[in-house]
Amino acid sequence: MREDVESLDIRDVTANWVNAAVLQRQMDERIKALADLSHTPLFFGRLDYLRPPGADKAEGAEGERFYIGRRHVHDAEGDPMVIDWRAPVSQPFYRASKKNPMDVGLRRRFGYTGGDLTAYEDEHLSDPAEAAATSKLLQQEIERPRVGPMRDIVATIQPEQDEIVRSGLSGSVCVQGGPGTGKTAVGLHRVAYLLYAHRERLARTGTLVIGPNKSFLHYIEQVLPALGELEVKQATVDDLVAHVEVRGGDDATAAVIKGDARMAEVLRRAVRSHVTLPSEPVVVVRGSRRWRVAAYELEEIVRELLDRDIRYGAAREALPQRIAHAVLVQMERSGEAPDDRVQDAVARNTAVKAAVKAIWPPVDPAKLVLRLLSDADFLAVHAEGLLDEDEQKEILWQKPVRSVKAAKWSAADAVLIDEATDLVQRTHSLGHVVLDEAQDLSPMQYRAVGRRCTTGSATVLGDLAQGTTPWATRSWDEALRHLGKDEAVIEELTAGFRVPTDVITYASRLLPHIAPGLTPVASVRENPGFFEVRAHTGAADTGETDTGATDTEVVEAEVVEAVRELLRNEGSTGLIAADARIPVLAEALAAAGLTYLGPGEETTAETRLTLVPASLAKGLEYDYVVLDEPQAVVDGEPDERTGLRRLYVALTRAVSGLIVTHAAPLPPQLA
Repeated sequence: MREDVESLDIRDVTANWVNAAVLQRQMDERIKALADLSHTPLFFGRLDYLRPPGADKAEGAEGERFYIGRRHVHDAEGDPMVIDWRAPVSQPFYRASKKNPMDVGLRRRFGYTGGDLTAYEDEHLSDPAEAAATSKLLQQEIERPRVGPMRDIVATIQPEQDEIVRSGLSGSVCVQGGPGTGKTAVGLHRVAYLLYAHRERLARTGTLVIGPNKSFLHYIEQVLPALGELEVKQATVDDLVAHVEVRGGDDATAAVIKGDARMAEVLRRAVRSHVTLPSEPVVVVRGSRRWRVAAYELEEIVRELLDRDIRYGAAREALPQRIAHAVLVQMERSGEAPDDRVQDAVARNTAVKAAVKAIWPPVDPAKLVLRLLSDADFLAVHAEGLLDEDEQKEILWQKPVRSVKAAKWSAADAVLIDEATDLVQRTHSLGHVVLDEAQDLSPMQYRAVGRRCTTGSATVLGDLAQGTTPWATRSWDEALRHLGKDEAVIEELTAGFRVPTDVITYASRLLPHIAPGLTPVASVRENPGFFEVRAHTGAADTGETDTGATDTEVVEAEVVEAVRELLRNEGSTGLIAADARIPVLAEALAAAGLTYLGPGEETTAETRLTLVPASLAKGLEYDYVVLDEPQAVVDGEPDERTGLRRLYVALTRAVSGLIVTHAAPLPPQLA
């Protein structure tokens, strides 16, 4: 198929060089999408239908056989050999069961090792004599060691996941899923499905995946290309609102206030305050005639534009045309017959332009936010009844700032500027947006994302128990309201495919303290996994042991030994620790001769160890994990609830085994 595209000669089919360039780019994208993937088979399943799909039961027609794979594959004559997993005829591969066989006689799963076909497994779904059984190949695929970036799950999609993946483009979906339930994979595969089902529409409007940080985006970036989808853009929320360079930060209290939805109304008031009702008429001179628009008439025009509540910039552009129209009405009454060209000329008249500048001056969003954060009186006027005096003092800068470039903007400030920018000029809307780790966003950040899909739909993914910011959302209903997607359907995934039973059971001890209303994840893995909690043998405080080594050195040595132990297994290993502990552990690993990667960097057969600060662990997964000092992870956050949520995230990154090491007492919530 790839060679067919490469052999195409477009010299005689393009009208000009522009057509040729566009067609060549499309061909290059097609060739790239058809690239071979090492160790990735073209198909992973087979369906034998009792009758041709869509045929009437009374017809007695002989059934058809379909091979199911990641991509559609056809032979030299164009006949299909492998059916895309997203096609309607493939759906029973994920949904059919003994109770509802969906007219499937046989479902076959294929097992591969390094790209070679090594096993297959059959289910005779329509045979009442055969009992339902758990698929061994499915279990092996779920538990397969993880080396490298996140991979697709097309061979293992479960019925409840498939229902979300295939939900329509017109509706938004919110997926609450605990660790290892596959919510990120479900979101990415939903994008792939929507691009398959609505390709032309989404090609025009665009799609976007929003993740919490660059490490996370790097980890997931190969999933969609592996399914042949190359056009989906990825970004963080900070990327979306990058109107200014972020060089500063806020304390937790100020950040929470700046992220509060009340700031949207403060900004709206501040923007609209620039409009001044006219007190003087406008006199337009054309040739020997003078046309006068009275002040009261101008005021009516301005009030009408304000009442319509359209974007500030759009209203400013409409104002000269409205004034010009009032002049044209007078011209027509005097017997003239002006046309659109005359109206445009009047709108460009010096007197009209001067009036517009005085009534509706241009607004620079960054300068507006700069004034709000540095001018106490200006903030007080527009925050009246919204923010109290203490809240206003919290967000005001202590020192005056001369210019936008000189200001040390924080990430929360950038979101405010994005809101102000949208008040002036409407933000471009995409066809579909996927928002992952959504529980960590502030109301103002939700609004920033919502602006990118006002005319499109959204897939919101997250876990309320993993909210690790001071402004983390407390309910999905609240989050969806700020996002502008009140109508979104909320789905909950509770079956855990990634985290072993013993590990998720231990981590779930924290749930009553961090998210009392959530259903604990129930692991469906047959392998309970390896799990151990180890107290360090070093003496207390900072004294020396019998060998002369300090307690700190003993603790580090035992952490390194735990890492070595896990590296003897196949797959990846992560060492997760409180951010403050990372430099010390990095030195210990280097001294022990163990090479390691940073979060999001791709593991290889040679380097399978990653050193992960707890603040960057969210969304990542490793076959084996050593978690260092749980209490230090909790203490590294501004409050206990956030710290316990951060610990919950760190505890649930392991796919096959977890060792918890500690010298300090464990948090009492884990007892």
